[in-house]
Amino acid sequence: MMQKLIPTQKLYPKRHLVAASGIAALLCLSLLVYPSREVEAKKTFINIESEEQSPEQVTHVIETDLHQLIENETTGEDNLASSQNTDDFQYKKTFTVSSGDTLSVLFAKAGLNNSLLHSILSTNKEAQRFTHLKIGQSISFEFDESQELHAVSTPISATETIYLEKQLETEQFAFRKDVAPTQTSEKYAQGVIEGSLFSATGKAGIPYGLALNMANIFGYDIDFAQDLRVNDEFELVYEEKTLDGETIGTGNILAARFINRGKEYTAVRYTDKQGNSSYYAADGSSLRKAFIRTPVDFARISSRFSNGRKHPILNRIRAHKGVDYAAPRGTPIKAAGDGRVTLAGSKGGYGNTVVIKHGQRYQTLYAHMQGFAKGVRAGSNVKQGQVIGYIGTTGLSTGPHLHYEFQVNGVHVDPLSQKLPTADPIHASEKKRFMEFSKPLLAKLDTNKDTQLALNEQQ
Repeated sequence: MMQKLIPTQKLYPKRHLVAASGIAALLCLSLLVYPSREVEAKKTFINIESEEQSPEQVTHVIETDLHQLIENETTGEDNLASSQNTDDFQYKKTFTVSSGDTLSVLFAKAGLNNSLLHSILSTNKEAQRFTHLKIGQSISFEFDESQELHAVSTPISATETIYLEKQLETEQFAFRKDVAPTQTSEKYAQGVIEGSLFSATGKAGIPYGLALNMANIFGYDIDFAQDLRVNDEFELVYEEKTLDGETIGTGNILAARFINRGKEYTAVRYTDKQGNSSYYAADGSSLRKAFIRTPVDFARISSRFSNGRKHPILNRIRAHKGVDYAAPRGTPIKAAGDGRVTLAGSKGGYGNTVVIKHGQRYQTLYAHMQGFAKGVRAGSNVKQGQVIGYIGTTGLSTGPHLHYEFQVNGVHVDPLSQKLPTADPIHASEKKRFMEFSKPLLAKLDTNKDTQLALNEQQ
């Protein structure tokens, strides 16, 4: 007689299975009735391991999770409604600008056409700022519930973000910018020249841009390519900008001191009652000269002013009526002073040349240029320090350099030895105000230097 096989697995009563099936169906129905408004789908995990839980426990778990799900969905809708305005976006796409990316390319990546792009850019001139993209910059596209573009935004600095947002009333895009509030404090730094200016400032923790500003401030009196000596000293008080406790950049140099070859030069930044800012010496005399000493930053002098130099190409004695500055091809050339361009073109052995007339007495010439800066042409006005062209080797030239000439009343003079006229000093009506402003800053230089020296002696 065959023995009847009895299954070892415990079977749940039919009424329990029907109940579980009904609850599961109710759960599916609830997901349809209460759809999630989140962009990304959520996963709900329900533990129904029958091996460790009774049918009653399974029913309880499902009911509990279902109740919690409905509660969460309802709460989520309430929170969403309370946190969003009618014009809030629902979807967002963010891209990082890569090499070759233009605004048109990024619009296409976001699924938008060029006609919309042109329409947006035509809203106002500020919108054109979105076309000045840099590699690594991020740009975001925000869409509403209908998947129509609501806003475009991009950060242009650590503190500033610009937007183009659709206005509900007009359906047109309007430009706006957000500027995060920053804190500005005064910082002190000092250093000693052991090699180059930038190695010394870097060692002192001074950013490159700030070091370049210091060179420009004292550049009327010091040729930083030729005049620096070991053990020259510098110190400065400058503005440091922070955001949420983190340093994000620097501002203006407020006061500075430079000792070159034993001679001390001091500069204080002063803003007059009309809002004009400039740098002055401690006595109120202007540091600004009518002409800068060197029209090319940190270039090497390859040939000096001479009345009896042997020409390297013509191979004969010929007066060298200027100074040659050797620098890499493409290095910017600056106007030595304010004036009017009388020539911007080819000039025989000079090659590409710019000639600037500075009033009635002075004239400067810049030769062998690779090319001219935009807008520089005969008849145009230029400002001191404005880029007028770029180092090249056109004309009778053996290598990339600038040939620079300086004339006074039609006579060629040595630009390196010529005493340059200074700009106007502090106006008499501003002198008292300037002295009251400058004394605390100069005292801060002295105090910080003494403190630093004391610390160095202790080490």
